Amino acid sequence: MRIGELAHRAGVSVRALRYYEEQELLIPERTASGQRIYTEDAVERVRIFQLFYAAGLSSRTIAKLLPCIDTGKTTPTQRDELVAERGRLAGHIGTMTNALHRLDDLITAADQRTEIPAVGTGLT
Repeated sequence: MRIGELAHRAGVSVRALRYYEEQELLIPERTASGQRIYTEDAVERVRIFQLFYAAGLSSRTIAKLLPCIDTGKTTPTQRDELVAERGRLAGHIGTMTNALHRLDDLITAADQRTEIPAVGTGLT
């Protein structure tokens, strides 16, 4: 498939795909005229990149983990990196969960203290 189709199917911009190529995360084949051609599995690969970026992994970390993605096997160093990233994410999840609960508590307390009048009721 061509770059525009991959961008559409993976839900990313063409610019993002070119960035992945610059980072050597995604290596397309080229036609005789130089156009990029991607295989079907590139869609899922790009979605994995997006997920990892959203979780805070860097291009460098993703590049180090690509062999794991491709083969399902890890070296001891790669496994350590996976475990470290998982621990970092678990810590963020814990922090976010605590913040979510605190916000819930504040909303509940505010609702119990004050009945907010509907807009336009003329109540002050």
